[in-house]
Amino acid sequence: MTQTWFITGASSGFGAAFARHALSQGHNVVVTARRLGKLQQIAAIAPGRVLAYAMDVTDPTQITEAVKAAEDRFGGIDVLINNAGYGIVGAVEETPEAELRAMMETNFFGAVAVTQAALPMMRKRRKGAIVMMSSLGGQLSFGGFGPYSASKFALEGMTEALAQEIAPFGLKAMIVEPGAFRTEFADTALRHMPKIDAYADIVGGTRDFASGMHGTQAGDPSKAAAALETALGSDTTPLRLALGDDAVEAIRDHSEALLAELTKWEPVTRAVNHDDAVADAA
Repeated sequence: MTQTWFITGASSGFGAAFARHALSQGHNVVVTARRLGKLQQIAAIAPGRVLAYAMDVTDPTQITEAVKAAEDRFGGIDVLINNAGYGIVGAVEETPEAELRAMMETNFFGAVAVTQAALPMMRKRRKGAIVMMSSLGGQLSFGGFGPYSASKFALEGMTEALAQEIAPFGLKAMIVEPGAFRTEFADTALRHMPKIDAYADIVGGTRDFASGMHGTQAGDPSKAAAALETALGSDTTPLRLALGDDAVEAIRDHSEALLAELTKWEPVTRAVNHDDAVADAA
């Protein structure tokens, strides 16, 4: 069945890979990015099945216009992929408030705004899926990635509720949590914050890792696209889809550590009720 995929941040990386995969499967694709010129290579693949639209996810007017254009051209959106975003490397103290707020506007509020614009028609059609591109950093964080993880933690919390809210309308929501993939993220989509000497030894390793991984990441974006479609096509689409060995291993280790800590402190954490509540429970 031919679907229509609406992809934000589609000029490169995951967004471009998702668009190319969808086209290879015979789907229609709406690709958006801030600069229309960067979308022309994708549009040229199948001009009759591609709508390229200049859209900044922080501009409500552009969002409304792009979603309406998609609905007018293809009749609706079947798969919405909120992929637009970027990263920050730096300790919390090294990250100016303006930088943190700007990233939240794109990574979190931008995804929310596009979702809210697309939902009315998706609800009316009672079919479709909303995909939020998060990261393994949406489940856990490291020194130097705190601000970036904050944006992804927020996105995941919102999406967990969204999935429950839209299920009665026949809609799905899925969070994708990639590890390191061979995209432009570590090159052009990662902002390095000004250094504070006190954090050199604490965050330096994170900075070196972020700077050195470009072009060497194990993950293949085209295979990520195929995995995404497989998960969406399943009767048991997961709420969270980790992608890559590093993501699976890091998330599993973190989850086990959380469970171990919860168990260790359980006697203390359970001993906080009022005495009358304890008596009632007994």
